[in-house]
Amino acid sequence: MVTDYSGLPRGIDHVGVTVPDIEDAIRFLEKAFGAIPLYRNVLPGKPQEGPETEELLGLAEGTVIREMCMMAIGHGPCIELFEMHGPEQRAAVRPSDFGIQHFAVYVDDIRAACQRFSYAGGHLLTEPRNQPSVEAGPGNLFCYGRTPWGMIIELLSTPSRAGMDAVSPVKRYQPPQRNDS
Repeated sequence: MVTDYSGLPRGIDHVGVTVPDIEDAIRFLEKAFGAIPLYRNVLPGKPQEGPETEELLGLAEGTVIREMCMMAIGHGPCIELFEMHGPEQRAAVRPSDFGIQHFAVYVDDIRAACQRFSYAGGHLLTEPRNQPSVEAGPGNLFCYGRTPWGMIIELLSTPSRAGMDAVSPVKRYQPPQRNDS
């Protein structure tokens, strides 16, 4: 059992996502999830590039970071958008490839969230489905969708947590209720 907590994380702060067009990505996240742009680290006309940036972030030689924008989505980790252009870029990975395959956003009304996701330009892979196994319970649903730039996002709602809580040593994180009247 851990007794020295120094150096242990409090939680996830943000997830970095590379997009082909940052303004399109910002509009999508605003429409789909009510996301709020917090600030921009890299501005148009002042890109980050060169050997130091490539080493710092593990980028392919010649890659230019044109813009960065930190986005808030409800409660929880932020999404840090990067618009990068470089000689060795590839399409978004598939969920079966190694690395981060998706992130999930918790919603209270999954059907309304699916409508917003589609309206914003996303493509739902299926309709909402019941959560399986220990995540099953009344109202526990999930659905995966693909963003306009090809990344996978899961929409999920798990109001019934008895099955998860019964087998977990600690409670799984659940964002607090929204108060955006």
